[in-house]
Amino acid sequence: MDIERAEAIIEAMLFSTGSIITIKDIMNVIELGSEDIERIIQKMKTKYNENNSGIELIKIEDGYQLCTKKEYYEYIYPLFDNRSKPSISNAALETLSIIAYNPKITRSEIEAIRGVGSDGTIYKLIEYDLIEEAGKMDAPGRPTMYKVTKNFMKMFGITSLDDLPELPRYKLDENEQIVIDEIIDNEAPLPQEEGIN
Repeated sequence: MDIERAEAIIEAMLFSTGSIITIKDIMNVIELGSEDIERIIQKMKTKYNENNSGIELIKIEDGYQLCTKKEYYEYIYPLFDNRSKPSISNAALETLSIIAYNPKITRSEIEAIRGVGSDGTIYKLIEYDLIEEAGKMDAPGRPTMYKVTKNFMKMFGITSLDDLPELPRYKLDENEQIVIDEIIDNEAPLPQEEGIN
């Protein structure tokens, strides 16, 4: 298949679905291998970035989605929805962070970390499509496990959970309280720029 035609087909697929499409999905439609499709997608990403386009091609786990660029959100949002934006409480953000850093965690494990009940918060995060069930734990009572969704990654601008910032190291003091280590101690000194004395 002609590469320009394949690019047009992939662009049409991404535009019309408005959702995440995997390389496998594209391979099922056009007769190209995964390497050729990846090459076309990278070319498309570059084109959208270089042309000061209002759209961009983002990667989320093993799929891609065509989206408007974040900087144009304020101009687009009023066209589609006049309702107030849903807000996420600090408790929900805390719970969401725990789930993001601990995929396949149960409600009781979340509550053990937070020290408070989390039923309402978990239901709200499911309603916002930020977390989802990740199966049942092989333990008494078979508790439900949770993980973040692809929508979470899209909203927070990350490709995979590997892109999450590294958590600071900590240790417990004599009162069993968390103490953050001095992270700077282990960092190498910055190299001096040439020509500056």
